[in-house]
Parts: sequence; C-alpha cells; structure tokens
Amino acid sequence: MQILLDVAYDGTAYCGWQWQKNGVSVQETLEEGIKRALGLEVLRVAGASRTDAGVHALGQRASFFAQGIKIPLDKLPLVISSYLPKDICVFKAQEVPDDFSPRFNAKEKTYLYRYLVGSYPNPLLRHMTVFCPHELDVGKMGEAARLLEGEHDFAAFCAAGSSAKTTVRTVYECSVSESEGIVSIKVRGNGFLYNMVRIIAGTLWQVGLGKNPPESAAIALESRKREQAGKTAPAKGLCLVDIKY
Repeated sequence: MQILLDVAYDGTAYCGWQWQKNGVSVQETLEEGIKRALGLEVLRVAGASRTDAGVHALGQRASFFAQGIKIPLDKLPLVISSYLPKDICVFKAQEVPDDFSPRFNAKEKTYLYRYLVGSYPNPLLRHMTVFCPHELDVGKMGEAARLLEGEHDFAAFCAAGSSAKTTVRTVYECSVSESEGIVSIKVRGNGFLYNMVRIIAGTLWQVGLGKNPPESAAIALESRKREQAGKTAPAKGLCLVDIKY
C-alpha cells in the first residue's frame, strides 16, 4: 500500500528537501524516522516539492510504500513524529492508489514569502522572515504582483540550472498583504520553476522600496531575461503552505 503524509518542517538546519551528499536533508531525516517507527530496513519517500536549503513547509506532501502496517492511519502521524527531530512533524496520513505521485499529480501549490519590516529585527522570527529596515510600499507591490497572474512564460523568473522542459506556468494568485509589520507575498499556481517564487519576492521587494515601478514586473515577463527581474530573495523567508490534488 502507498501512504501519503502531510509534513511540516523548519528548513533552517537542512540542505533542502532532497537527499544531498553534502548535508542532511528533510527527505533523509523523514525516511530514517519512518523506518525506525515501522521497523523497516529499506524505505524511499517521494516528495511533492523539492524545497531548497533553508526553505520551510507547512503543507509538504510525501508518500512511501509499505506492507503490513499494523498502526492505524489516524495514529501513524503521531508515531512517526515521535521518531523525528522537533523541527519536522507529520500531521496527517492517508492511503492513496499505487499509481499516485505526490509530485506529478499535484494540481496547485501555494507559497508564502514574508518580509519583516521595522527598525529592529525580531529574534523570534529570524528563521522564518527576511528583515527589511526600510518601509515597503505594499500598494505598489500589490500592483506589480497582479501583473504576474495568469499564464505566462516565466523564463525571467527562473534561476540557472533548471531542468524544466518549459518555462510556461500559470499563476492563479499573486498578492501582497501586511499585518503587524510583516509583509506577506502569496503565490498560488499550477507549478513553479527553480527559485521562481524567491525571484518574484525579490522583484516585488525592489518595487516596494521604490527602486522600480510596478510595471517592471510585466517588463521582466515580456523580456524573458533573468537580469530584468529582481534578485533571488533569501531562502528563509519562503514557506510551502499547501498542495492540492
């Protein structure tokens, strides 16, 4: 049987979701926890999104195959989580068909990028937000964000090294909001290119600072040139919020 898990993690201490030779990954840590919890010798977990080093998740999805599991599915998250470090938690488990793929069956993903705006950084939020000591124009950032909605060629918002067959993606929602000094950028779409959301966040940040006008986002889109978009924003401000199938 194949089990699909909902997983949350603080990505600060990890080299990313996927197995790496140069560091400990979330995937590796989750696999070790499941093996210990279920008494398995070999296990491979398939993830829905390959989040980068330092990126967090509230709604990552991951599946694995195992037979003869005696633990009820509703108890499985608690059991697995007891074998995981405190910065990773499994909070839901369900059985899915054997041909289900958490990555390729995904229809929609939602990411949230957060800037902390103020005179001083907040130590309690240092791992989850990017500190910005300058005021951001949320209105203009929102104008720029809306220009990125719809189906477009996002080549300008893709970092080098991508293996994507096409750079065309559909963004259902790109919005900016502010609450208690935190400026949040929400991006919801059918899929994302390598570093796409972080580049969007960097582009909107420049608009918010007044360095570029809102229409610069559309100009970057039309150019399809990476240098026309903003810098890639730091990983720690990004969180994978939800995945829908």
